[in-house]
Amino acid sequence: MGETKETSTGRVVEQLRALILDGELLPGERLRQEELADRLGASRVPIREALRVLAGQGLVRLVANTGAWVSSLTHDECVDLYRVRERLEPLLLEQSLPGLGRDELQEIDAARRAVDECRDVREFIALDRHFHSLTYQAAPDGYIKHEVGQLWDVTQYYRRRFTEMQDDRGRALIASEHGLLVDALMRGDSVAAAAVLEMHIRRTRLALQHAVHLFDG
Repeated sequence: MGETKETSTGRVVEQLRALILDGELLPGERLRQEELADRLGASRVPIREALRVLAGQGLVRLVANTGAWVSSLTHDECVDLYRVRERLEPLLLEQSLPGLGRDELQEIDAARRAVDECRDVREFIALDRHFHSLTYQAAPDGYIKHEVGQLWDVTQYYRRRFTEMQDDRGRALIASEHGLLVDALMRGDSVAAAAVLEMHIRRTRLALQHAVHLFDG
């Protein structure tokens, strides 16, 4: 049985989203419907509808009667989004912590170890996101969780570029902060966990403020 219009559009949304988040389609890149249709083996209708969906998620910029582009951020916009993350994610973590049982906490700690051991940037980005998403898993599926997911999406390209410039000291700091976060979660200390997470995000934000070169081009 063939795909319905809805399943076809959903498939294309996920394919395009993955291409953008993986850096296969870069910020500012023109998205031509004909080329995307050939690349994804889809007709232009689901491509067009998928672009609208992704525009609503902040990953695509549509210009009426002109075309579509992968969304890009200025340096100031990215720093501002990290400021928002500093405030929202500790709240989401506090919502999640009461619902994290022993099994979930062990899964989080295993994810932390996987991040620590990873040296490939592309894999690190995926593992790091998985680790943090696990800490939020027990929070309700409301506004805060939705917004946090979108913030991760729209900043992912710049997070990857930032990760590429990390040296051993930078990676050790990330590992240390993740360890402190897991320790607070294991103790059920929501105040300490939120404080560690806020500090973790703030440190990246402060570094980004001095990394203007990441936004060139």
